[in-house]
Amino acid sequence: MTISEFTHGFEMQTGEGWIGRWSPGIGDPTIIGWLTVVFYLFGAWQCYRVATLRNGLLRRHEGVIWWIFVYGLLALGFNKQLDLQSAFTELGRIFAAQQGWYEKRHEVQVLFIYGVAALATSSIFVLVFIARKAPLATLLAITGSVCLLSFVLIRGASFHHFDLYINSVIFGLRMNWILEMGGICIIIVGARLRLQTH
Repeated sequence: MTISEFTHGFEMQTGEGWIGRWSPGIGDPTIIGWLTVVFYLFGAWQCYRVATLRNGLLRRHEGVIWWIFVYGLLALGFNKQLDLQSAFTELGRIFAAQQGWYEKRHEVQVLFIYGVAALATSSIFVLVFIARKAPLATLLAITGSVCLLSFVLIRGASFHHFDLYINSVIFGLRMNWILEMGGICIIIVGARLRLQTH
C-alpha cells in the first residue's frame, strides 16, 4: 500500500461520524419516513397475528413464511430510520481505501449489486416453492414481499448511479414510495385476508 493510499484511508476513517460519515440517528425524519415506519410495524403486527394462529389453520411451511415476514418487516422498519446500509457503505469505502483498491471500487460495487440481485431472486423462488399450495392471501403477501425485495435491490444500487430511477415521479408519487409502501400495503392486505379465513 502506498503512502497516499494509506493517507486517503485514514482521512476516510476520521470522518465526522462513528463510521466514516455515518452515525446512528434518525435517517428520515420526514412525515413520509415516519409513516413508512408505522406501516412496517403495523405490517409486522398483522403478520404476527397470522403466524401465531393456534387452530391448525396454517400449514407448517406457511407459518414459516409469515414468521419471515414478521422479522423482515421489523428489520426493515428499524433500518428505515437507522440507515444501516449507509454504515455498511462507509465500512466498504474505508476497507477499500485501506486495502488499496479504492480506485477499483466500481467493479466491486457491480459485483455487490449482482449479489444482492441473486439473493433477492433466490429468496423469491424459495418463498414461492414453500407456498406453492398456500391460500391466495399468502400468495398475495408474497407478491408484496417481491415489491419490497425490488425496493431493497434498487435502494442498494442507488448508491451506485440508480438515484435517478428511484427518485423518479409517477402521478406525483416517487418510485421508492410506490415500491416500499406499496409492498408493505400488499403484505398487510394479504395478512388481513388470511385472518378473515380464520
